[in-house]
Amino acid sequence: PVIMLDEIDKIGASYQGDPASALLEVLDPEQNHAFNDHYLEVDYDLSDVMFVCTSNTMNIPTPLLDRMEVIRIPGYTEDEKLNIALRYLLPKQVKVNGLKKGEITLSEAAIIDIIRYYTREAGVRALEREIAKVCRKMVKKIALGEAESGTEVGPDGLEDLLGVRKFNYGVAEEENKIGQVTGLAWTSVGGELLTIEAAAVAGKGRYVKTGSLGDVMQESIQAASTVVRSRSQVLGIPARYHDAHDLHIHVPEGATPKDGPSAGIAMCTALVSVATQIPVRADVAMTGEITLRGEVLPIGGLKEKLLAARRGGIKTVIIPRENERDLKEVPDKIKEDLEIVAVKWIDEVLAIALEKTPEPLNDDDYLAPAPTRQPAASEGEEGDEARMNTH
Repeated sequence: PVIMLDEIDKIGASYQGDPASALLEVLDPEQNHAFNDHYLEVDYDLSDVMFVCTSNTMNIPTPLLDRMEVIRIPGYTEDEKLNIALRYLLPKQVKVNGLKKGEITLSEAAIIDIIRYYTREAGVRALEREIAKVCRKMVKKIALGEAESGTEVGPDGLEDLLGVRKFNYGVAEEENKIGQVTGLAWTSVGGELLTIEAAAVAGKGRYVKTGSLGDVMQESIQAASTVVRSRSQVLGIPARYHDAHDLHIHVPEGATPKDGPSAGIAMCTALVSVATQIPVRADVAMTGEITLRGEVLPIGGLKEKLLAARRGGIKTVIIPRENERDLKEVPDKIKEDLEIVAVKWIDEVLAIALEKTPEPLNDDDYLAPAPTRQPAASEGEEGDEARMNTH
């Protein structure tokens, strides 16, 4: 027999007991041949039962997780959702809502717009609800004579049927900008483009980090800053620069918590761009953890990140070399539309992402002190005092 335990990550302990403790004995093949039901006081032999558990997250007690064989099932791609909608969801909702075949059709462009702007999920449950809503609204319009039978609903008609767009997705910038880098993030509902901004102001070498960043991401910024400081001369950054400027790193959408080390090379690229005043290519996105030596380490969620890059209009994606093995799981159509570059060191990242390669400084220029401002001959003590008060 097969027993399915759905949404096992939702179990919780209470004063009545802890279900996880009971499941430990049930799922353990060394113990479940004589599982005792304490309520009925009867022993069960569960050794021949196959248990299948489903979960949306890995928030499961560790002892329980150790007794399971984890099979990760990725979310649907945009193309897969489109095919599911055309083959199954739309015909089903047409029938459920009392429409005949051909009385209403949804164009592919309209379904893609529903996927992008009205749903944000790994599956297709919300997509089916939105398609059902379109069918109901069209039934009403046909009954009232506001629309003819056989009408095709296109992207332009969605706002009238579904209301204003609920979501947006990241799109590549149109212009190369200094200090702005496109990173790639993984979420439970798929990949997203992650904009990272850096700015420098006169100061004393402090770092400001904003954007609801987690501890791991903040440590990633510290590692990236150390990489930049240790390579300053090679990158054409004077030694005095770091002590004379405060650097602010911000990740937009501050209300959304962000964490993880995979934005390390993007943080480093943003800092180098600001310090050298070299713009970052807008059509390049990147993902990868960085070490203090400038090595690029592997990350997770590569398939979802590449899907987000393609959807957002990115042309080139920089990934860690160790993640090349994960490209086997990526559909060929995605790999054909993107130039995927695998790198090992941060120098390779900068050579691709920046408009031009930074020029190294010689020892004299690198160690040269900051120029001092000489007061004008006509300025008196009063002028000097007024100038000091403005700083």
